[in-house]
This record gives sequence, structure tokens and C-alpha cells, in this order.
Amino acid sequence: MASATDNAVPQARPVSAKVVVSGGFGVGKTTFVSAVSEIAPLRTEAKMTSAASEVDDATFVQQKTSTTVAMDFGKITVDQGLVLYVFGTPGQDRFGFMWNDITAGALGALILVDTRRLDECFNAIDFFEQRSVPFVIGLNQFDGAPQHGIEDIREALDLGADVPIVRTDARNSDGALDTLVQLLSHILTTLSQAAVPAAAPAAPTTPEVAPPNPSARPAPVVTNDMRSAAMSALAAERGQ
Repeated sequence: MASATDNAVPQARPVSAKVVVSGGFGVGKTTFVSAVSEIAPLRTEAKMTSAASEVDDATFVQQKTSTTVAMDFGKITVDQGLVLYVFGTPGQDRFGFMWNDITAGALGALILVDTRRLDECFNAIDFFEQRSVPFVIGLNQFDGAPQHGIEDIREALDLGADVPIVRTDARNSDGALDTLVQLLSHILTTLSQAAVPAAAPAAPTTPEVAPPNPSARPAPVVTNDMRSAAMSALAAERGQ
């Protein structure tokens, strides 16, 4: 006689996706990953020494005693169908060689910004723009930091109107999770627009072969299951 367990419909495994939290030194990347992760986050931090003071400007983060030297890692189940793996990049330029490996296969990125040090996010913006990775700017709310208008920030960072700029607080789990949902929404919008077929160009009179680009990296694979899971997660978050 078959039991109820035998007749149970097996649950589909959740779809997983990778996103990155990036930005300059001391903007709150480790704090953000820790705030959203449902598991104990993996941290690779080292104690800051007096030698680092000559290369790391800690003027606005004098309470900072350690720094990420490899990466941060956390996991968040958005809903039963979607799991996000969140990777944080190191902030100092001397660890920039690790960014390619950390961001490989990422669907999108959150670039955290300290409005007192806007210039320190340019490297991250350039990095993701050059690789055509969708990103959202997160204005981390540091105590006493100036509250510039969103459009003023957009102009200062020379960003197009299609790049979302949101206010967030890396210390607050609810606010940080909402920022991740906005990143997910932007990723889906960008991928949907890219999926729309363009008008076919006129056939050239002579065949043209594009030269090989050894630095080109394959685009992240986005399956239909991933799209469906992400859209369902967004709908659930918005109460639809």
C-alpha cells in the first residue's frame, strides 16, 4: 500500500543566481553582506596596521580596524524558488586583481557609495560598465553624511537615466534586503530589454568576420527557470 509520502510531489530545487556588492574602501560592503545573509557570512578580513595608513585613507572611517583582503560571501533565499549568492569585493585598489574572479558569472552588482567620498566609487562603476554588468548605486547612509539629491548624484557620477540610484543602510537588514530586490528588478529589466530582437541589418556585400577578442568574457547564463523564479520573488515582495 502506497503511503502519503510515496505520493508526495517532489519539490523543485530552487534556482540560484550570483550578485556582487562592490565599492570603495570602507563603504559598508562587509556590513551589507552580513545584514542580508541568512547564514553566517564568510569574511576574509585582516587587521589594519599603521603601514596601511599610508595607502588607505581612513579619514571618514576612523573606527574601522579590519579590512577585507579577499571577499565576503553570504546567501539569501528570496523565496522558495530563488536563492541569491552574494559576494563582496575588497575595496582597496591593491586587491583589484581579484575582482575578475569574484564577479565572474554575476548577473548584477550593487555599488555602495559614501556621499562624503563620491570619487572612490568611479573604479567600480568603470569596472562593471566595461563588462556590461547591470548595476545599481546604493547610497549608504553614514551618520553625518551629506544628503545630496538623487539627480545631483547622477550628474556627479556621470550616470545615465537607466541606472537606478537608491538610498540604503547597510546596517539595517530590511533596508538592505529591499535594496537587493531593487537590484534584482533592475537585472530583470535589463535582461528583458536585451532579449528583444533588433531589426535585422541589411546583408553586407562581402562577409565580415569580427576579430577575436581574447579579453571578452561570456555573458552569464540566464535560464527561463531563473527568470520565472525571479519574477515570482519580485511579485511576492511587492505583495502582488
